[in-house]
Amino acid sequence: MKIGIIRCLQTEDYCPGTGCFQAIREKTGAFGEIKEEIDIIGFINCGGCPGKKAVLRAKTLIERGAETIALASCVKKGTPIGYPCPFAAKIKELISKNTTNRIQILDFSH
Repeated sequence: MKIGIIRCLQTEDYCPGTGCFQAIREKTGAFGEIKEEIDIIGFINCGGCPGKKAVLRAKTLIERGAETIALASCVKKGTPIGYPCPFAAKIKELISKNTTNRIQILDFSH
């Protein structure tokens, strides 16, 4: 499976993505049920609040081969800063609505 990860811009100073990469490597969290090998296509931020660039960035990941888009745990769960994105549901909806129907969107990573 080829996956692209979209993370929260606000958490970049706190988290280098270690938890996301570990979850992929160890097949835990959102990746626990995936049996096939996971190939990371890209790891990019949402573009900042209110996440308006997330759709463009998801499309770019898809153009580069992503079959699945994962919204990193910092988006939905608010880790590590303890503040979930208030736009997470809307970002997911817009990515789903504005990309190909075959794309899978994961709500979190770890």
